[in-house]
Amino acid sequence: MEKPFQYTAWELTGEDYEEETEDYQTEAEVDEELEEEEEEEGEEKIKERKRYLGDTKHFCPVVLKENFILQPGNTEEAAKYREKIYYFSSAEAKEKFLEHPEDYVAHEEPLKAPPLRICLVGPQGSGKTLCGRQLAEKLNIFHIQFEEVLQEKLLLKTEKKVGPEFEEDSEDEQAAKQELEELAIQANVKVEEENTKKQLPEVQLTEEEEVIKSSLMENEPLPPEILEAILSEWWLKEPIRSTGFILDGFPRYPEEAQFLGDHGFFPDATVFIQVDDQDIFDRLLPAQIEKWKLKQKKKLERKKLIKDMKTKIRVDMIAKRRAELILERDKKRREVSFFFFFKTGSHSVVQGRVQWHNHSSLQPGTPGLKGSPHLSLSKC
Repeated sequence: MEKPFQYTAWELTGEDYEEETEDYQTEAEVDEELEEEEEEEGEEKIKERKRYLGDTKHFCPVVLKENFILQPGNTEEAAKYREKIYYFSSAEAKEKFLEHPEDYVAHEEPLKAPPLRICLVGPQGSGKTLCGRQLAEKLNIFHIQFEEVLQEKLLLKTEKKVGPEFEEDSEDEQAAKQELEELAIQANVKVEEENTKKQLPEVQLTEEEEVIKSSLMENEPLPPEILEAILSEWWLKEPIRSTGFILDGFPRYPEEAQFLGDHGFFPDATVFIQVDDQDIFDRLLPAQIEKWKLKQKKKLERKKLIKDMKTKIRVDMIAKRRAELILERDKKRREVSFFFFFKTGSHSVVQGRVQWHNHSSLQPGTPGLKGSPHLSLSKC
């Protein structure tokens, strides 16, 4: 009984569009006849057109209901319900609305709008992070630094940030550090850990982590599957979904901006911070100069350590060789001398030393040693 009297939604047809066109033409004719009230009639015309749109205006009511996102609808995907026009993001969304239109419209209270979502972009040194943080605190919403999120995904394994700006050591510096380590081992000394810090061992990254690392190192856009996994956390999951956020440093490339539209991640606004080159120069240069000075200081300290190590190693080698020569000399002396023991008549033992004389000084032998070189005996 009640069904025939209930409101139903229907898809806009060519006849509906023609009817709207005729209405607009009629209004235009009325405006021409009442030229003296042109400005007032223009305002009324805008108000009238707004009345034709549904509760979600030109946004898709299905996406708002299901994902809590304001996504602009397609004018070619439209339907009418209770004499109001609704636009939809896709044909599938329109079909859902046509089946149960009452689920996607306001009844006693207006529809709740989603929280504020802002993308904040700008060149390095423009101050977007500082502005984003202050604005997020004022609006009581989340502040998300996109590249910091990527770094956190790798930090547990790499133990340091990844990117060209974090690669402080050149190949020459790495070679110098390696030389310093080897010299320290040879010299048997311990130097400061900062000067002998070894490279971190190679870590096993997952395929996703390798792609993220490549994006940070080579300044390349992320593939859609990784972007969707990251962005869905902020657009579709609590607590960020119902709180809102300022997304700092995203999108970075045209491909990432296109991804937002293709996958329904629509920000409410994108703010681009633009500043003079001189301002960026003045802001970044002092820190870079200090960084360079510190780097040069470490380089000089490392060179001095290498020089001191080489000097110590050379001195140690000379001392070692001197000791070896002394040992060799003593060994040769022992080879031309020997100790012997002989018995006396009283069975006492006298320790003596036998010294061989040169053949030129040989004298007639003693009893028992006839024909032998002369031996001189002395008590020790």
